[in-house]
Amino acid sequence: MAQDRQYNDEQKQYFKDRAGTKEAWYHVVPHDEEGWAVKAEGKDEPEYSTGSKSEAVKEAKRLAEDSHSMAIVHDDEGKIEEQFNYQEK
Repeated sequence: MAQDRQYNDEQKQYFKDRAGTKEAWYHVVPHDEEGWAVKAEGKDEPEYSTGSKSEAVKEAKRLAEDSHSMAIVHDDEGKIEEQFNYQEK
């Protein structure tokens, strides 16, 4: 599985400031223990983990829709594949 992406201090602070707010996005990322995880921005622990990427995407979309934020799906190397925007316009 891919390693956690390395962020600079400014990026880390940006994600930390959004953590726990309705602007916190949900990311589907590779997870060493389960296969795939849904992580809220700024949080180290996954909200959800599973062996199935499609199940992780489904859960990320549900969480994002419930919180009016975004679900961002990454590939196994950490690159963004898809984005689902549920933000209020």
